Amino acid sequence: MRVYNFSPGPSVLPLPVLEKAAAQMPDANGTGQSVMEMSHRSKDFKPIIEKTEALLREMMGIPSNYKVLFLQGGASLQFSMVPLNLAAGDAPGKGKKAAYIDTGIWADKAIKEAAKYAAVEVRASSKDKAYTYIPQAPAQAADDAYYHITLNNTIVGTKWDKIPDTGSVPLVSDVSSCILSEPLDVSKFGILYAGAQKNLGPAGTTVVIIREDLIGRAPDWTPAMLRYDIHAAEGSLYNTPPCYGIYIIGLVLEWLKQLGGVETIAKLNREKSQLFYDYLDNSRVFCSPVVKQYRSLMNIPFITKEKDEAKKNEIESRFVKEAAAAGLLNLAGHRLVGGMRASIYNAMPIEGVKELISFMEKFS
Repeated sequence: MRVYNFSPGPSVLPLPVLEKAAAQMPDANGTGQSVMEMSHRSKDFKPIIEKTEALLREMMGIPSNYKVLFLQGGASLQFSMVPLNLAAGDAPGKGKKAAYIDTGIWADKAIKEAAKYAAVEVRASSKDKAYTYIPQAPAQAADDAYYHITLNNTIVGTKWDKIPDTGSVPLVSDVSSCILSEPLDVSKFGILYAGAQKNLGPAGTTVVIIREDLIGRAPDWTPAMLRYDIHAAEGSLYNTPPCYGIYIIGLVLEWLKQLGGVETIAKLNREKSQLFYDYLDNSRVFCSPVVKQYRSLMNIPFITKEKDEAKKNEIESRFVKEAAAAGLLNLAGHRLVGGMRASIYNAMPIEGVKELISFMEKFS
C-alpha cells in the first residue's frame, strides 16, 4: 500500500515515474542493461543525459547563454562552490565581497561556508522573529561579487514573494525546495542550484544552472572538482556523474511535461497549499507560524495552539506518531525548530493534503 509521504527530502516521487523506472530496471531503453550499469561515456547513456538537459531547459525556459550542470554533493557543496568560483582571491581567505540575506537555517549554513572564501556581508536577516518572514533586501553594492538568497526556506516554510533586482551584480539562489514548483525567470539570476531530492528526483544529484559569463572565474588553487569551468567543458562528465539520478530526473521531467508543464503544476500547488493554509487559519487546534505574505507553497510548518510547552510537545509528538500509523508519514518538524511540517512537493497529490486535513480534524 502506498502511503502519503510528507518528507522534506528525500521526498515523494510521482508514481508513474517509479513504475516506469521499475519496468526499465533490468533493460533500459532496449539496451539490455540497467542505467545503473551503463558507462557514463557510452552511446547508451548519452541520449539519457541529453534528453534530461533538454527537458529541463524546456520546462524552465533556460536561456541559451546558460549552462546546465549535473553535479554531486548536494546544495551544501554549492555553499562552497559559489564563493570559490565567484569571489575567491589569489589565496584562501583573501576573497572579494559577497552579499547574503539570512532567511533561515540553510541560508545561515551558506553564509558560514562562504565566509571561508569570500568577504561575506549579511545585508539583512529575519532571525529576530524566528525566520517567520522575509526581510527587505537592501540594494546591492557596486563591488559585490554576487548577491545570494535562498528562494524557498525548507525548514521554516517561507519564500521570497518578489525577486530582488540586483542590477549588474549576479543574483545567486538556492532553489532546492521550490525548483519547478511555479514559473521562475531564470534570466534574473546568475546561478541557480538545487539538490534533486525534493522536486526533481532522488538524492545524489545536484543541478546547477549558471550564466556562461560567470564560468572561468575560479582561482588556480581551486580543486578541480569544485570548478564550474571544468564541469561545463566536459558536459558534466569530468568524472562519473550520478547516472541513475540523472535518468530519474529525466523521467520526472517527462511526467511534468505530460501533466502540462510548470504553469499547470503551479496551479495545482497553489490549490494544495491554499487548501491546507485555509484549514490551519480556521483550526481551533493548529496554526501556521509564518507571516501570510511569505508562506511557502512547498513546505508548510504548523504547530498547536497549546501554551503549556510540556503539554504542547506531548501533543505534537503524539500527532506525528498517530499520523504515521494512519499512513501519513514524515510530519515531524525539523529537529532545530520542532512542531510539525508538511512538505507538499509537485508529486504530492491533492488527495494527500485532503487526507491529512481529515486526520487533523479527527485528531482535534
